[in-house]
Order: sequence, then structure tokens, then C-alpha cells
Amino acid sequence: MNKTIRRASVFCLLLVLALLVRVTWVQAYQGQALADNDNNRRNLIGKYENPLGNIIVGGEAITGSTDTGGKDFRYKRTYVDGPLYAPVTGYSSQAFGSTMLEGVYKNILNGTDNRLKTIMDTLTNKRAAPGNVLTTIDKDVQKAGYDALQGKQGSAVAIDPATGEILAVVNNPSFDPGSISGAGDAEQKAWDALNADKGKAMENTALRKPQAPGSTFKLVTLAAAIENGLVTNIDTPTGIPGDYTIPGTRTNLPSEAGNEACNNVSPRTALKLSCNNVFAEFAHKLGQDKMRAMAEKLGFNVVQKIPVWASPASKYPKDKMSVDQVAQTGIGQFDVQATPLQMAMVTAAIENGGKLVSPHEVSEVTDSNGNVLESFKDAKSQQVMSEKTASMIRDAMKTVATEGGGKNALVDGAEVGAKTGTAQRGVKNSLAPLAWFTSYGKMNGKQIVVAVVIERSDTDRSEIGGGKLAAPVAQKMMQAWLKK
Repeated sequence: MNKTIRRASVFCLLLVLALLVRVTWVQAYQGQALADNDNNRRNLIGKYENPLGNIIVGGEAITGSTDTGGKDFRYKRTYVDGPLYAPVTGYSSQAFGSTMLEGVYKNILNGTDNRLKTIMDTLTNKRAAPGNVLTTIDKDVQKAGYDALQGKQGSAVAIDPATGEILAVVNNPSFDPGSISGAGDAEQKAWDALNADKGKAMENTALRKPQAPGSTFKLVTLAAAIENGLVTNIDTPTGIPGDYTIPGTRTNLPSEAGNEACNNVSPRTALKLSCNNVFAEFAHKLGQDKMRAMAEKLGFNVVQKIPVWASPASKYPKDKMSVDQVAQTGIGQFDVQATPLQMAMVTAAIENGGKLVSPHEVSEVTDSNGNVLESFKDAKSQQVMSEKTASMIRDAMKTVATEGGGKNALVDGAEVGAKTGTAQRGVKNSLAPLAWFTSYGKMNGKQIVVAVVIERSDTDRSEIGGGKLAAPVAQKMMQAWLKK
């Protein structure tokens, strides 16, 4: 064999060896990663070749699967009362992916989670039977909130403060996730229609749209004032003048009740009348650091995982603020932003003796035989304020409900405490204000907190207020739980 042929043979042998090494690497080390890749069409088809597991509310499945008879995507996701539960379930679509609980637990629901596999599944490399997701949602509270929001654009969240269980997550407008669950022309048209409205129907306002909380944030300000010794008695006059100038400015800060009505009032009266002067001055005296510390204890500036990510986080400003800006945060304005989930958490801590239990909307995740894979029944808790502080604020909130703007939330036979809020928005208040309301109710050993925001309604602008628009929604939801 001459020299040239020998070199060519060695080179070809090296190429074969390199090919064998590459094939071995792909098969042995990268095979599973490629199989699990979201862009692998075979994997996507496999997820829909069998019925999916279900999301459960009150022991009943609110999801299902239907046999389409198709070759590739045989089973399509179906929903019971889809628009009612869409903020909880999200959607599982053959064409557009998955969101919310459908997204978080997609591997449980389609049987690819390794925890579902039996020994036989492992030996045969067969897809396991899918598992189920059991939620904490109460169907009556969810339905009450959904019905009460009809005719309004807004959202609401209800929590059991003792357990952290989320009893309702409601948005209006909503959408039917079943309309986009397939991969055909009808689903594409439905998707295009939903996105033509800038996706508003699919926007989870309750969990993922922080906005100015207005006067409901005064609960946080009052908590900070009590915890830091600025307030020791909620019935002692504050000495703060009703004719109040925002610190560092020449701007007068009016209160809806009038400057005279808010002159030298007690914290209880200030909360009942929602006196801006009192809470702006509290924030000014406390300063940014103490205000932010109280807000962060209650969940601000922290992305909540419930187990869906409630992102972006509700916000109390971290950047250095001027004195006038700090004062404005005391009334829930400037750069303060919150979701209904966040304001429900604030009220939950107050109602639960100062202890904030981590909110969650899933109680258990199980396999097909009901064996528990994950449990959230013993949620973490933290004492975010003293029991005395919480008791003082509850006492003041009761006055808001019985004598102030929270009367529309009263439930016969129940103790109810509340705080109203109206948040300005837009350049020079060009947009209709947000109507906020947060409340707690308890009766016969049961308790619930509800936070509601109304973004738009047919009500005349002069009539927009948390007590008028949002309180009736909270009342219906509290009643549905307390009167069971």
C-alpha cells in the first residue's frame, strides 16, 4: 500500500470514529434533552395522545379531555365554566402552549413528570398515567365574585387568612380557554380575536397587574405608625391640621371629607373618613425606610408564588424619594403599586392577629391513584406585626364598615371591617380613577378577606368610589363563604 492510500485510509477511519463518538454522545447524553425539548413536535404530539389529568375545585373536575379522532393531536383540553375559572386554570393549547396552573403543572397533567412513573413505566419507557391538581378555590365564592363583576372591568381575590388558602381569583373581562385549546382554524381565529383587544381578557389583573392602591394602602401606613410608636391609641387626636400642605411643597392636600372634618382627628376617624392629611403626615414622620420595611413585611417588592408566579411584584419604591414623595406614598399614591392579591394579603395579616400565612391556590398535587406528590396544607407563616397592632387596626376597620364608606360590605350576623380606596391615574387625572375595596369578615368560626379593584364601569366619574362600586362585590363574596 503506498503512502497516499495509507493516509487516506487513516483519515477515513478518523472520520468514522468521530461520527461514532458524535452519535454515541447524542444518543446517550443528549437524547432525553432532545426528547423533552419544547420544539420537539413528537413530544408535543405525545402530550395530547391521551387524556390529560384534571384541575379540581371542591372535589369536582373543572377540566376534561375530548377525543377529536385526530391522528396527531387526538385529545383536546375542555373546560367546565371556562370563563369563570380561567384566571385559575389558564389554558392548555395544542397551538399556543399553556399558562397559569395548566402551565405550572403541565408535566403532572400530561404524565411526563418522573414522580408519576411506576416501575413498569420505567422499564417500558411508557408515559405514566397523568396526575391531578387540587385547588383551594371555593366554587361559591368564585361564582359570587364573577357574577358581581359583570358589567364592570375589574378583579377580586379572596383568602382564608387563617390558612392562606386562596378561595377565589376573579377577573372581568375573562375568556373561554376551551376556544383556543386545539390547533385548527377556529382556535386561530379565537386567538386573534383575544389578542386584538390587547389581550385584556387574558390579562390576570388579580395577580399580575399592580396599580395604585389609593387609600387601601393607608392600612399599611397605619400599621407602620403603630409598630414604630407613632400611634399608641387610635382614639387620641393626632394634632395634624386639616388644612395640610405636602412637605417640601406649597401644595395643599385635600381630603374628600373636607379639611375641617379631618382637622386634628384621631387615627380611627382618619381611617373612617380616609383623611389624606393624617396618613401623609404619618408617612412623612416615619420616613421612607420604615414605610418600606412595613410594606415589604406584608409582601410588597416580593414576587409571590402561589404556585403561579404573581409577577411583577407589588411595589413600594426602593429608590431615594423626596419628602413630598414619601408623604404621597402614605396615601397609596406616587409610585406605590399593588394587586388585589397583595391588598388581600395585607388585610389577611391584620385579620389573623398580625400573622401572614403564605397565600396559595393549590392544596395538593396527586398521582392518578390519589397519592399525594405535593401538599401545601401547612403553609409557611410569619408574624409581620404584633397582635396588638393588628387588633387596633381591625377595630378601626370595623368603624369604616359600620359608620364609613364600607357599609355596602356588611353581612348580616358577621363582624366586618373594611377600607375603601379611590386611586387617581393618568396625566393630570385624565383617566377614570380606580375604585378599590378591601375587607375582612368573620362569623361562627369562619373568616375571609377580600380585595377588589374596579378599573372601569358605566358609573359617572363623580360616583366612582370603592365603597360604591367595589364594596358590593366584596360583600357577595364574603357572604358566599360565611353563610355556607
